[in-house]
Amino acid sequence: MRDALRGELAVDLDVVVEGDSAATARTLAQSVGAEVAEHGRFGTAAVRAPGLSVDLAAARTETYAAPGALPQVSPANIDEDLGRRDFGVNAMAVALVPDRLGDLIDPHGGAGDLEAGHLRVLHDLSFVDDPTRILRGLRYETRLGLEFEPGTEALASAAVQGGAMATISGDRLRVELLDLLAERTPVRGLEHLRALGIDTALDPGLAVDSGLVAAAALAAGVAEADPGLTGLAALVEPGRDTLAAWVTSLGLDRQARDAVIAAASSARAVAAKLGTRPKPSQVYELLAGAPPETLALAIALGAPPDQVELYLDEIQDTALEISGADLIAEGLPESPELGRVLRETLHRKLDGELSGREQELRHALSLARAGT
Repeated sequence: MRDALRGELAVDLDVVVEGDSAATARTLAQSVGAEVAEHGRFGTAAVRAPGLSVDLAAARTETYAAPGALPQVSPANIDEDLGRRDFGVNAMAVALVPDRLGDLIDPHGGAGDLEAGHLRVLHDLSFVDDPTRILRGLRYETRLGLEFEPGTEALASAAVQGGAMATISGDRLRVELLDLLAERTPVRGLEHLRALGIDTALDPGLAVDSGLVAAAALAAGVAEADPGLTGLAALVEPGRDTLAAWVTSLGLDRQARDAVIAAASSARAVAAKLGTRPKPSQVYELLAGAPPETLALAIALGAPPDQVELYLDEIQDTALEISGADLIAEGLPESPELGRVLRETLHRKLDGELSGREQELRHALSLARAGT
């Protein structure tokens, strides 16, 4: 309803059922020839068919055994269900029952908040119960142009100062951070994050440079990099020497974790070397095997974008027309030395000194025989 009232298409469609949501999902799926997947713990179900995606949940209340813990749920009515949402603008619904069809259900004043441009939590312990709501609010500020109203701002600051961020699991923190960092223009949310002291609350070595993260987000498109991982690398880069353990604590898969750490650790040196306009063979040696997040962050740190584009468009796919088998056929013994010879020959080709199979073979044989 938040998006509908703003005149935008909703990102997803959620249906709340006062009663048995699983039975409702099965009925819906049968009526449209769809598949249904049930998730018992929270009374949720998903209906999926070509062109149709609906998530159904039983109306419920939530209690938290400890700050940051997953909630314990109990059946409830729609007003109570809306009361467990993060902000007033997300605590609205539209009735689907025949006698109220189309009525706005807004028990917490979400429409007024939306008109005022405010994000307002629904109770004073909201951020203590679930501190990820602070990060989600920063994302809403970034995406929707809303801002924390004064009372909510005070509650967020108190929660951060009270150590709430330390109660968030690595998995949940990863999800919220990557969503924020993947926003097209995350500067506003990141500046608020730093103003609240969330960066150093997460790790004393973090010091958000919102301009660098924003530049990295733009460069991710040039380098064909993952915007969220690129943003995370940019977030870490100012404290790159001490933050590998914190990155690991986020529970990224190995490839993503290694990409973030590699980018944060090496992008500044890569940017400096690319700034000297090295030869194509030197660009190849510098960037071969580097994750795209390193290239994006290097651009954000001042590397000439055209150098990165040259590597991506031409250099990285350049290959020799000869192989080790060709050298062996010419009488050279099989050995690791052939790898060095082929690599040196590729360098000459990249630098425009060789063209065609015959020149490559002649040069490689010359190198090999000179080496023996």
